[in-house]
Amino acid sequence: MNKNEILDYLSKKDIWFEVTEHQAVYNMEELSEVALPYPEADAKNLFVRDDKKRNFYLITVKGDKRVDLKEFKKENNTRRLSFSSENDLMEVMGLIPGAVSPFGILNDSEHKVHFFIDADFFEEPGLIGVHPNDNTATVWLKTEDLVAIVKEHENQVTVVHL
Repeated sequence: MNKNEILDYLSKKDIWFEVTEHQAVYNMEELSEVALPYPEADAKNLFVRDDKKRNFYLITVKGDKRVDLKEFKKENNTRRLSFSSENDLMEVMGLIPGAVSPFGILNDSEHKVHFFIDADFFEEPGLIGVHPNDNTATVWLKTEDLVAIVKEHENQVTVVHL
């Protein structure tokens, strides 16, 4: 699904959302230069795989957090993790670097991606900001709605404390 398809999908499902259009951003540092309506709800997304390239994970945390992959491996009982290649990102989620988003899971036809989302996103006001599979906008929606979308797509979801 591309940006317009994501926005149409949300509208058809009658899910509340707002969109902030901005210049293309490729990392959190560039995004920090954009005026955002809910900066505390902005998400950082890490697309990783295990050392056998059998399991893929999308780890979504608050933008100001760091993820220690060794600690994540230990706490979530995974094999050794590393960042996925651009090819894996395109093949599995249909995305380019800089546009990684939980909405990319909707392109995962084989349901390979296990979605890990930081529990902090469920705290008031319960919002999350993610790209609509395009790094020229951020979509703000309720965290519970995003999780419901991923679960409805039949990908595994785990809420974690990071």
